[in-house]
Amino acid sequence: MKKVLIVWAGPWWISAWMILSSRWYDVEIFEKQSDVWGRNNNITLWNYKFDIGPTFLIYKKALDDVFELSGRKVEDYLEILDIDPLYKLSFDDGKLFYPRAKIEDTYEEIARVFPGEQDNYLKYIEKEGKKFEAMIPCLEVPYSNIGAFLSKRFLKALPKLDLFNSLHSRLSSYFTDERLKISMAFQAKYIGMSPWTCPAAFTILSYFEHKFGIHHVKWGLNQISKAMAKVVKENNGKIHLNTSVKKIIVEKWVAKWVLLENWETIYGDHVIVNADFAYAMTDLIDNDARKKYTDEKLKQKEYSCSTFMLYLWLDKKYENLNHHNIVFNKEYKEYVDNIGNNMDISDDFSFYVHNPSLLDNTLAPEWESALYILIPTPNNVSWIDWETKKEKIENKIYEYIEKRFGINDIREHTKEKLIITPNDWENKFNIYNWATFNLSHKISQMLYFRPHNKSEDIENMYLVWWWTHPGSGLPTIYESAMISTKILIESDKNK
Repeated sequence: MKKVLIVWAGPWWISAWMILSSRWYDVEIFEKQSDVWGRNNNITLWNYKFDIGPTFLIYKKALDDVFELSGRKVEDYLEILDIDPLYKLSFDDGKLFYPRAKIEDTYEEIARVFPGEQDNYLKYIEKEGKKFEAMIPCLEVPYSNIGAFLSKRFLKALPKLDLFNSLHSRLSSYFTDERLKISMAFQAKYIGMSPWTCPAAFTILSYFEHKFGIHHVKWGLNQISKAMAKVVKENNGKIHLNTSVKKIIVEKWVAKWVLLENWETIYGDHVIVNADFAYAMTDLIDNDARKKYTDEKLKQKEYSCSTFMLYLWLDKKYENLNHHNIVFNKEYKEYVDNIGNNMDISDDFSFYVHNPSLLDNTLAPEWESALYILIPTPNNVSWIDWETKKEKIENKIYEYIEKRFGINDIREHTKEKLIITPNDWENKFNIYNWATFNLSHKISQMLYFRPHNKSEDIENMYLVWWWTHPGSGLPTIYESAMISTKILIESDKNK
């Protein structure tokens, strides 16, 4: 049996582990924390539970595929709930928009809120559906060499990808109302980008939601990692918790061992790196063992935005908040431009509120709720002192919630709170530059130009997570694991 060493935890490595352990590989994971969930973990205080990371489960097929490759079915391990409406969108002029789980219902909702745009919505579904069909096969394969762009698959898809147009510009070809464009473009924040700079190929994100719906996992999306870990244990996988990796030892451009903090060395035929890419390169691998991603070259890369998180434990349920809620500020473009270009956060900002307790009674006691609030912010290049800003930002959130949702008593019903600033993402979660979504997804950092699933510099080393191809988001993370493990397995077959 070939031995595979996986550095650090999370749904990315567990996906790879599930597949490899089902293929008779001897797989070991080394995780410095006391659990294996990584940023797909949860926060629990008393009887309140929150997801730390993702709260949107879209394009469930990618998750189904991982379980299927492991000889399992998702439904045997997880209880997955449909969400309808998909979310509640609140605009500065008081307009509320509720996209629905079925296309025909969203058509009627658009006719109500944005009269005259409903037929444009059907054109969007039709044309972006063709892009989806062309693009998905391109995301399911590696881009290990520049010749991948000459494959029949890619050349056939190329005319539909609209790679050199922006997401906002593409949506402007369908819709005239700016609020409706933003409703179909805010998903660019899933990959930490602005709709005005995000490539138009990423209309696929909103298409995912409108075509296939959005789902919630009972007990929180963190249960996905726990279900995957259960499969691994069924396959006798080995987990080393509270075990920090100090170095990945590379000899003659081949990854052979991991060095633990206790100075123990473990040999592996393959090493899979699941840590944040830039952090792993700069902290776990010596600079002279890297050609393409030296410290200096990593500094020159473009990184995504970060996030400011507020978790509230409330002794009350709020029926006028949906499962997913997004508040748009008056000048949304100015706000996202300020984050990306000026590395600053406006006093008038947009934010997301997750209120899952209405749908899922496992997350808080009866009649109470656990609220998750996220604000996109600049990353570390801004050098913002978040300790001096966080109280002001928190108070502004309360003001917005009172104004937009008519909730005037949220402060008095807050039993406890937790704030995670961009500082914490870097210091507690080892996220380079506090860039929560890692490398940006501009054209020069996509496909072949993104870090490859199999390291270009170091033999026997493979990469999974959203900094490698295909990119950010749960579905693409699962694809990343499937691509990397397939390459690994094929490389052993060819030896």
